[in-house]
Amino acid sequence: MKRHLFIESSNSIRQKIVKTAFQCGESTHLGGALSMVDILSVLFGGVLKYDPINLSSSDRDIFILSKGHCVLGYYAAMNTFGLMSDDIFETFQKNGSHLIAHPVKNLELGIESSNGSLGQGLSFGLGVALGMRLDDRSDRSVYVLMGDGECNEGSVWESAASAAEFNVGNLIAIVDVNGLRNDGVNYTYSNSVNFKNVWNSFGWNVLEVNGHDHAMLYSAFSEAKLSNDTPTVILANTIKGSGISFMEGDNDWHHNRITAKTYERIIEEWDQS
Repeated sequence: MKRHLFIESSNSIRQKIVKTAFQCGESTHLGGALSMVDILSVLFGGVLKYDPINLSSSDRDIFILSKGHCVLGYYAAMNTFGLMSDDIFETFQKNGSHLIAHPVKNLELGIESSNGSLGQGLSFGLGVALGMRLDDRSDRSVYVLMGDGECNEGSVWESAASAAEFNVGNLIAIVDVNGLRNDGVNYTYSNSVNFKNVWNSFGWNVLEVNGHDHAMLYSAFSEAKLSNDTPTVILANTIKGSGISFMEGDNDWHHNRITAKTYERIIEEWDQS
């Protein structure tokens, strides 16, 4: 496992999220982008098959960001791992940019799907994974990153049921379980409902990990690749706003703007850590 790479890349992704959010001058979905940093670091740094020179390579794995409002984290990861140039990345949420507040499919930029309304990524990923199975030689996988609030959408469970029925073992879902959604605590999957048991009941292989522990994440992704005919979901328990003390667990930072004063405060905190 590339422990040092994961630590360095997580730090880079987090720094790029904050700097770009500040420079664009607009409100962005910061809390959920920061909670998924370590997941993205492990995925792009040690799991996904891709060619940064040929983003549409026919043997690449497919990554779908279903929680599309947190796209700044996705773009920052792509930039960190050389899939997106600085010139493109720095246009985020600026006039005329391809990089708006949600991903828009653009294979030339390595963006595999368009996502706005929540709950659509898993069904899209299921279709792609089924298509891959038409090639008996393919060992490609589809990775779909969702949020736990997003799992309140019925379309998620329709797709989950179908994936198990069709034995789509090359479909791997990751749920960023930070416990908060747009309107507050995600009570749907709290003490009264065991989230792991819900996925189990739909016939999925369920792995639950600390979503900020690179070793646990890497091990879970490795195990998911061995699941054969059973789709796997990795429930990654995270902290919303992870990496910035005053943002952690504070849903005011679900969607907010980084001012010059806030930016200075963040940099000062990181310099002292």
